[in-house]
Amino acid sequence: MRLGDVLTAMGLGLMRVLALLPLAWLRALGAALGWLLYALVRTRRHVVMCNLRLCFPQWSEAERVRLARQSFVYLAQAWLDRGWLWHASKARLDRRLRLHGALHEFDGTDPTVIFSPHFYGLDAGATAMTMQVAREFSTIYMPQANRRIDAWIQAGRRRWGQVRLFHRNDGIKDNVAGLRRGELLYLLPDMDFGPDGSVFVPFFGVSTATVPSLARFARLGRAKVVPVIARMTDAGYDIEVLPAWQNYPSGDFPADTALANEQLERWILTMPAQYYWVHRRFKSRPPGEPAVY
Repeated sequence: MRLGDVLTAMGLGLMRVLALLPLAWLRALGAALGWLLYALVRTRRHVVMCNLRLCFPQWSEAERVRLARQSFVYLAQAWLDRGWLWHASKARLDRRLRLHGALHEFDGTDPTVIFSPHFYGLDAGATAMTMQVAREFSTIYMPQANRRIDAWIQAGRRRWGQVRLFHRNDGIKDNVAGLRRGELLYLLPDMDFGPDGSVFVPFFGVSTATVPSLARFARLGRAKVVPVIARMTDAGYDIEVLPAWQNYPSGDFPADTALANEQLERWILTMPAQYYWVHRRFKSRPPGEPAVY
């Protein structure tokens, strides 16, 4: 066995052990790891600071630095939390995951797209949903380069309920067919996947390449859009199901995508450090605009 495989196996074994720790201990460990990552991973820290300068120009540099450090803490804590999310008992998960809100939106078999933005609690939200909502799910998945970690993530996301994972290059035919027969599509469209197939719409006042998949899937699947927002708390995660959007989509994909970004901004402002700022959200620029990073 290669050294990389040995280290991966040891790391995954450690995640199983960490799943046994009290949550407060695990979160303290995550805080220390987050501070270490902030200090050592200079390239990703640069990405976070660039994102914050673009999105919050009205803040002081000291305020942005504080938020960046806290964001790395949440990133590390959320990663360690996957140990108990994917290995702890159901009873423990029930104590740590609070799913509430407009759960009636999932009654019956209405075609439904779940809009789940990239907050650090996204896997907690998916776990709570698949545990507590008696529907089949599908989602679009980016495979990991390490096959053992990829298998671990896929198994974790399939642990509860019936979940189909699709590569984003597989096309949309199966996703649309699943929607029309009553599957819930768990969609995370708020990333920069390049200019091809994207539209440039505002995100915190910055023209940002955004895939219009939320509106497109809703239209093709004749589905409603239900936002699900996961917030990390001292007790675990608070996952809120919001009411379905009315009169969405309109058929104007750029306008619909801009509206989704506008709503996402409002949610981010309620917990800015918990958004996935480590992603190069502005790597694709409109023609003629300089690179950001």
